Formats: sequence, structure tokens, C-alpha cells
Amino acid sequence: MLFRRLSLCLSLLLLLPLTALAKGFPHLEELADDGFRIGAEARLLGNGEPGETLGSLSPGQQLTPASVSKIYLAAAALDRFGPQHRFTTRLVGATEPDAAGVLHGDLILDGGGDPALTTEDLWRLVQRLHQAGVREVTGRLVVSQWRFGPVSCLTVDRCEGQRRVDNAYSALLSSAAVNYGNWCVTVAPARTAGAPAVVTPCDGQRELVRIDNRIETKPADSGTQLSALRVTDGQGDVMRVDGQISTNAYPRQLYRTSSDPADQTGRTLMAMLEQAGIPVAGGHVTTTLEPPAGAHRLAAVDGKPLQELLLRTLNYSNNFMADTLTLDLATGARPSLTQGGDAIEAFAGRLPGHGPLRLDSGSGLTPENRTSAAGVNVLLEHMFRQPSLFPSFVAALQSPSNGVMRFIRRGPAIFQDHVMLKTGTLNQPVSVRAAAGYFRTLSGRWGVFSVLVNGTGSTPYLNWSMVLDRLSEDLATMIRAH
Repeated sequence: MLFRRLSLCLSLLLLLPLTALAKGFPHLEELADDGFRIGAEARLLGNGEPGETLGSLSPGQQLTPASVSKIYLAAAALDRFGPQHRFTTRLVGATEPDAAGVLHGDLILDGGGDPALTTEDLWRLVQRLHQAGVREVTGRLVVSQWRFGPVSCLTVDRCEGQRRVDNAYSALLSSAAVNYGNWCVTVAPARTAGAPAVVTPCDGQRELVRIDNRIETKPADSGTQLSALRVTDGQGDVMRVDGQISTNAYPRQLYRTSSDPADQTGRTLMAMLEQAGIPVAGGHVTTTLEPPAGAHRLAAVDGKPLQELLLRTLNYSNNFMADTLTLDLATGARPSLTQGGDAIEAFAGRLPGHGPLRLDSGSGLTPENRTSAAGVNVLLEHMFRQPSLFPSFVAALQSPSNGVMRFIRRGPAIFQDHVMLKTGTLNQPVSVRAAAGYFRTLSGRWGVFSVLVNGTGSTPYLNWSMVLDRLSEDLATMIRAH
């Protein structure tokens, strides 16, 4: 009789939904009742051996990680290049300048795939070109994006951004892009109310992009509301700015992605050369051809160390930087973004026990990306055990108590002060909220956690409070208990 009862109990247990067997995530698993697909795992890290699992909720389920994909990119980049690697941008010519400072032929910008190349870097290039004795260029300024670019778009935002865009996060990709692939304009009030606002480029006085100014100056303390739309017509890009700014408001900057990052770089650099008194007779063009093998280096600028690039990429979840680094990881000529993802997959494939992984981008903008909570934790543990790489890796994550993303400042203080994490968000085609990172228990032990929450076509709207409030309570319990 007792045996039959035990058998019946076991049979009933096996019939329970998988979520009912969840361990350690009692608050988080409430989302499953609304139909959300959830994968979660939290475990302590042992001394060279698998640590104790503190929480588990369908950890092997393949789900969309959104921007948690960026931790794969960061790990693969550190593994390939090392924390102190810098990407170099060069100015080269077929010849050296003559005694009078004339460069006969083209001046070529060799785009080095620096994801954080800025106008400040271009100014350094121009200064070093001047120091090299160049005073005139008889040919053209040629912007070479031979490493990669233009890159085929894989997401709706980037594809639509080739014609019009109202955001700064979906920038198109090129190895010769500057300022994260964005145009920037500064909006300042006129002196008198009723007059059009003063709208100028952020980088000098020359009009780098056409401006359609529809902003009106309002009386003091009237408030400032600005919007911007970049559209592209037969003559190129136009920044269409609208709204109002009060007479006592400080100037504001507006950023919108360009339709051709390499051309944007050419326009910006041409204006700087002109200002430095180095005329370029033939204007500027872009090319996908590599500079001649025997080209002379005239000037060069090294970008920021990779460890600093990763901090900016992950802290601000910068999609342009992430996907540029993804392309830097790819092998072969003129790779696609998917080929860059293949390189990250190959890195993760060498981690014992990781399991399946699909990354069409390192940014996580591609909703087809797939991994599991257990797989993410394998990656996190691997990086923890790399003494020369881990400090740079963990520094790129955020502490909820003082991270730049204010929405993560939720939950108990013990969660905010004992966790470092990366979050991920998508709203189309389904809602995604994901988080992964490290925690420290009260006894000082390290642990890893990953949570992937995916909606479906029939689930309600998913916001961060629904996930972080629950996750913070569950992790706080684990931190206190150990």
C-alpha cells in the first residue's frame, strides 16, 4: 500500500508543469502564470568544480537574450584582442609630400574599425598630417571602408534607417564611421521670442548635413520640447528639427543616425582639413577598396583601449559599438554581421557544457539570437576563471546602486550592492527582458545568475518592474542565505 502511494505521488509529480519544479525563484516564476517563457539559473562558483545551484527555472530553454548578447561579444573580444588592444585609423598617400608640402594624388583615410572614433580623433589626424608637412592635396580625400561597410541591415530599424530615422541607436555600420554613425546638431534659443531657434552642427560652423529648422524660440520659462527626424532625399541627408526652446534655456544637442557613415566621415574630415588650411582639390569619395600595398603612412591615431570600449559598450548598451566590434572579430574580406556572430559562436563553442547558441549580432538587436540561462552562466564562470581578463570584463557590468541606467536601481539594498549585471530589452516582435551577471554572498562567495524572459503574441505587456522587482527579491534571499 505504501509503495503504491509513493508511486502515485511520483507519477503526479512528473505530471506537474516544469515551472512548478522551479527552485530558488519563487517570485520570478510568477511570470509563468501569465504565459511568459522563462529560463533562469543562479549558482555559486566552486573552487575549480561546479558550485551549488541556488535557483533553476528551465535553464536549458533556448530564448532570445536581447542585449545580454553583448556579454558574449565582450568575452570573445577580450579573448581575441586582450584588454589593451587599440584600433588604429590612418591617413595614407601613394606618395609623400614634396618639399612644398604638396601631396600629389589622393589622401586616403584607412578606416580601422574603431567603434569609438570621434571628431576629436579626426582633429588629431589632421594635426598630425600638418606636422608631417602636408599643406595641399592635388587629388581627392578617399574614405576607405575596405574592412567592412556598407553592411547589409538585418533589423527593421536599421533597414528603415537608410531612408529616415528618429533615433540614434540604430546606426548603420562601417569600419570608417565617426561619432557612432550619428549626425549631431546643437539647438540654441534666439535672443527674442518668436524667432527661429539657432541650429548649427556640433562640430564646427560648416554645414555638414542640411538642416530643416522648424524650432521656434519661446519666452523665458516656457519649456523646451524638441524632436528630430533624419530623412534622405536625392541630395543626401537632412536633419528636420521641430519644437520649441525658451529664451533662457541652455543649448541642447540632438543626434540622429546618418544614412552613409563613411560619407559622413568624409564630409567631417573635409571640413577639418579646410579649417586647418589643407585644401583638397578633388573633394571626397568613399570606396570599399583597400589602400595600395605600398601606401605611405602620413598620420595615425590609436583609439581607446578595448577595456574602455567595452565599458562604454555594455554600460550604455551601445548597439553601434557592439556590432562594430562584432565585425572586427569576423574573419575574411568584407564580412557580414552574421559572420561576426559566427566568430562569437565559435568562441562560446569551445566552452565545455555551453550548449546551443545563435548570435546573428553581438548587439542583440537581432531577435533571432538564441541562448539559454545555463549557457550564459557557463560563459560567466569561464570569464571569472580568466585572471588576466576578468577585471576588465566585470568592470563593464553595472552595479544597480550606481549604474548609469537608472531603471535598474530597484529592489532591496542587498541586491543593489551585491550584484553586477547586464540587462537586455526588446519589444518587437515580442517583449524580452533579460539580465545576467555576478553576485557576492554575505560570506564573500561569488555566484553567477542569468534570467531570460520572453513574451509571446498573447502575453501582456512586459516592463522592467515586473522582472527586476521579482528577480531582486529572489537573488537577495540567496545572497543572505550564504
